[in-house]
Amino acid sequence: MQWSKEKAWKWYNGHPWLRGCNYMSADCANRVDQWQELGFEDRFKTTEEELKLMQATGFNTVRLILEYVVWKEEHDGFMERFERYISLCDRYGISCMIVLANDCMPPKTELWKEPYIGEQTYDWGYHGGKKHSQHAAHSEPAPHFYLDEEESREDYFKMVTEIVTRYKDDERICVWDVYNEPGNSQRQDITLPNLKRLFELVRSIDPSQPLTVGLFKIKGDENIPLNEIEQFALDNSDIVSYHFYRDYNEHIKIIKRLKKEGRPIINTEWLGRCLGNDVFSLFPLFYLEKIGCYNWGFVAGKYQTYEPWEGTWQKYADGTQPDVDFTKWFHDLYRPNHRPYDPKEIKLIKEFCHLADEDFSQ
Repeated sequence: MQWSKEKAWKWYNGHPWLRGCNYMSADCANRVDQWQELGFEDRFKTTEEELKLMQATGFNTVRLILEYVVWKEEHDGFMERFERYISLCDRYGISCMIVLANDCMPPKTELWKEPYIGEQTYDWGYHGGKKHSQHAAHSEPAPHFYLDEEESREDYFKMVTEIVTRYKDDERICVWDVYNEPGNSQRQDITLPNLKRLFELVRSIDPSQPLTVGLFKIKGDENIPLNEIEQFALDNSDIVSYHFYRDYNEHIKIIKRLKKEGRPIINTEWLGRCLGNDVFSLFPLFYLEKIGCYNWGFVAGKYQTYEPWEGTWQKYADGTQPDVDFTKWFHDLYRPNHRPYDPKEIKLIKEFCHLADEDFSQ
């Protein structure tokens, strides 16, 4: 059962302002790299150095997306590594939002293949490290690697059950993000039954942490209704969450619309400098409105999310999105040598993190 508004606010106000990032270390080509045994010890060392930098920046939380193929192929090792990961985050004062499922998938073409354990390849110069990107145009529903087939779907639900059951009262986990961008990649109605079942499953475990699913197609114009899958997500989330990569003015309208729900709000994906979605305008806004915020990326690396989405290049080329500033990084806050992309951004982030901690202590 969805938490009452009173319970949601009691939880939210009992925590410092949540501010952090969607995270994997700079030496990960993808999420298989983040969780698999091959190369993990070296990447874990990188993770610790980056968490030190994150703590110094003023961040106190990260958003982490699970990878089913690693859980399936290396089950015991995955569970051990997951425990080590969240323990390391906790050592540096970083809580973890855990994403249980994900619809951000590449389109199905002759280049499509399922994730696999082992050495991971990546392409230089492409957002996400892949020419064949989930951020490119989709002409038909993308395959969900695990939820489209009954056998792997049931196994996927076993993974969710195991992890949520084990950590349902663990304070190192701050929020369960049940499904990243459900219905994305042209999947829409295909995903709705799985989203409903995942909510039912996690609710039955009765975790002490709140549940959420981020809205990613919501518009500031309240006359534009949510689609069915996003309305379901909103109606079942304890904490309202959303993704937004557009400019400040449109962001204000989104916030105004979401505040009418009367629940705490978290932005679980933001920072698209090329599109006018920047630190200087948005981070102070999140602080002022006490909206939790997770920008995408931290240290630039193999995943290359400082590059624009492939779809942004495509829209610019066909003239449907002419106002893009390609001189700026898209995501990420730090260069590979741990120097800031823009020192003024980091100065501002530190300032408002300090103010938020003063507020909470009082």
